[in-house]
Amino acid sequence: MKYINYYIFILCLAFSLGSCKIDEIPNPNGANVNDFLADASTVELQNLVTGIESLLRNDIVFYYDVTAIIGREYWYFTGSDPRYTGEVLGKGDSQLDNAGFYGTRPYAGRYKTVKNANILIDAVANTSKVTEAEANGYLGFAKTFQAYEMSIALMLQYNNGIRLDVSDPDKLGDFVGYGDALAGILSLLDEAYTHLQGAGDSFSFTLSSAMADFSNPVSFGEFNRGLSARIALYTGDNADVIRRLADSFMDMMGDFDLGPARFYSTAGGDQVNSIFRVRNQADGIIAHPTFLADIMDGDARAGKVVLRNDPLTLDGLTGTHDVFIYQSLNDFVPFMRNEELILIAAEANIGSDNTVAEAALNAIRGAHGLAPLEPGMSDEELVTELIYQRRYSLFGEGHRWVDMRRWDMLDLLPIDRVDDDVWVQFPRPVSEG
Repeated sequence: MKYINYYIFILCLAFSLGSCKIDEIPNPNGANVNDFLADASTVELQNLVTGIESLLRNDIVFYYDVTAIIGREYWYFTGSDPRYTGEVLGKGDSQLDNAGFYGTRPYAGRYKTVKNANILIDAVANTSKVTEAEANGYLGFAKTFQAYEMSIALMLQYNNGIRLDVSDPDKLGDFVGYGDALAGILSLLDEAYTHLQGAGDSFSFTLSSAMADFSNPVSFGEFNRGLSARIALYTGDNADVIRRLADSFMDMMGDFDLGPARFYSTAGGDQVNSIFRVRNQADGIIAHPTFLADIMDGDARAGKVVLRNDPLTLDGLTGTHDVFIYQSLNDFVPFMRNEELILIAAEANIGSDNTVAEAALNAIRGAHGLAPLEPGMSDEELVTELIYQRRYSLFGEGHRWVDMRRWDMLDLLPIDRVDDDVWVQFPRPVSEG
């Protein structure tokens, strides 16, 4: 780069009759953003949709890892970077670094999707190639995933807040606090749902096979409502949660794993599931010892971890089991699953309709080999049961740390070494000033 700059400087001197101006060279391997904003074709709009689906995978592995590590679900043992067992676990006097990749990459990855979705939104507003119903489909899709990505960024930042308005990169909106951010995300989801209701029976674009069951406005709208129920749960408005769940894809008798997902593939040029790790390696995600120590006898979810050939020790920590939630590089990673929605229904109904709460919890227990609850349990007993069921049903899916924080129970998470810390939130990334 220094030689290139040197030659540009020489050329400027040689042609000093005017100021030196280097014209931008169009990228021969990709489209210019302006191409999408000038009466975009349906092919160009499809490219934007596909790009959003691809970006939803961008650096998401860091989110799942750091939330699981801080939530004491698993450790990440790697000799290439001691920060996973150091800073992220709060070892000794260490602090989270506002320039550390473990916080900046999952955060920035989410806003890359938001940016791409804004381009799609602007493109739809400036094209004559789609009908009003088709435009609503694009907008419902884009805004739903914007809300999803912002919610992930917010879970990392918590009381630091996030930016909701980033439509103009030259004039970014102010940061808003946790409560206002949740309200803004819910509002965006409701706006997206209104679009989806006006989008007809089918999208004019196609989605990946990971979205096969949510590939039309009605089914995608059910995902939108499920996601809105999750966010409403975080606000503490249980009546609103129950209202939103009614239009979601929740089914207590249905497939627990049903849900929209990120696609991965080992096909050439595609992206593999980096959350999957091969078992019995020197670098691995190692189940926290309390996972098996605290699990109920007969609970089939014990199979989410697998005994290693030999224990693994690093930085004063020793583990005996590999996490084995995903079994291959091709496995899809869900945005949310029916099982989570059932658990949301259980939580939202405790204290107002314990019969529904018990039915939901019993559906979870029965699916995993546990006997039904004794009828007539108290609210406190049902809450204890809910905490257990969310821990094991949603293990490694980015919920444990968030749950314990919103229940004000972070101090109940185990401390592995003297002076380790359980962090409340990540520092605002240095790139945000």
